[in-house]
Amino acid sequence: MTQQAYYLRASSSARWLNKIVGRLARHGLSLMGSAELSVRGRRSGQLQRVPVNTHAFEGERYLVSARGHSQWVRNMRVAGGGELRLGRKVSRFTAVEIADDAAKARIVRAYLERWGWEVDQYFQGVTAKSTDAELLAACPDHPVFRITETA
Repeated sequence: MTQQAYYLRASSSARWLNKIVGRLARHGLSLMGSAELSVRGRRSGQLQRVPVNTHAFEGERYLVSARGHSQWVRNMRVAGGGELRLGRKVSRFTAVEIADDAAKARIVRAYLERWGWEVDQYFQGVTAKSTDAELLAACPDHPVFRITETA
C-alpha cells in the first residue's frame, strides 16, 4: 500500500481569507510580505492564483509549501516557474524543487522562524525549535522551490 503525499486542504474560512489576501496583493497591498503566485495549471493550462509568502534565505528566494503537496506545487513541478504579483509589479521566475532533505531542513527551519506564527499549524507539531531530526522527518511533506527571476 502506497502512502498518500501529505496535503492539508484549506478550510472554507482559509479559502475566504486567501481570496482577500490575493485580491490585496493584486492591488499592491502586501500583508507581511505576501504576494500572489500565478502558475499554469498542469491540466487546464489556465493560470492558477494563490497568495504565498516568499522566503529569502542565504541570498536566494524560496517558496515553501506549508500545506504540503498542494495543487500549486503539482502545477509548479510541471510548469517549472510562474509569476509573483504585487500590484502592477509582476516578477516572472523559474523554479527548481529542492530534492535534498538536509538542504531543505535548513530552509524550512528559517522559514518557520520567520513565518511560524502563521504556518506552524500545518507542520504537524514541527516548529523552528524542533530538533534537526524532527525537521528532517517533516521535509518530505513540505516541498521547497528555489525561485530565480527571469527577464
